[in-house]
Amino acid sequence: MLTTTAPSRSRARLTVALSATIAVVGTACGGAQPPNDTATPREGSMRIQISIGGERLTATLSEGAAVRDLVAQLPVTVYMVDHGQFEKTGRLPSPLSREGQPDGADPDVGDVGYYAPGNDLVLYYGDQSYFPGIVILGRLDGDAAQRLARLDGPVRARVEARDD
Repeated sequence: MLTTTAPSRSRARLTVALSATIAVVGTACGGAQPPNDTATPREGSMRIQISIGGERLTATLSEGAAVRDLVAQLPVTVYMVDHGQFEKTGRLPSPLSREGQPDGADPDVGDVGYYAPGNDLVLYYGDQSYFPGIVILGRLDGDAAQRLARLDGPVRARVEARDD
C-alpha cells in the first residue's frame, strides 16, 4: 500500500528549483562520483530525506527527467523489501521517465536508483552489477548505505524533499 499526500508549496518550490538548476552529483550512466563516506551536497543540488523507523537518511539527487518525476511524487511512503542482501526496493505510485537514460546501469554501493520494469525505488547498500532497466537517480549521503545494511527485513520508508 502506498500513501501520498497533497502537493505542498515546498514541493512546488523544489520542483521549480530542480527544473531550473541542479548541480549534477553523478552521471546516470555510472560516471565518477565522490566516495559515499565523503559525499557532500553541492550548492543548488536536490536533496531528499528517507525516514525508516528511527533512521533518518539523506540523499543527493542528480539531474534528469526521472529525478523530476520522482520529486513530483514526493512526499511518498514506500514499502521496501530486501533483495539479494544488497538493495532495498519498493514500488512507487507512478513510473519515472527513462528519457535520456541508457538501457541499464551498474550501481555503486550508496546509489539511489530506479528499477523501471518493477517501477521500484531502489536503495543500494551492497554491490550490484550492471542490470538492464536500472536508472541511477543519485547518492545516499554519509554512512547511509552502512546504516541501511543493518536494517533487516521489510521496511516502511517515508521519502520527502529537503529544503536545505
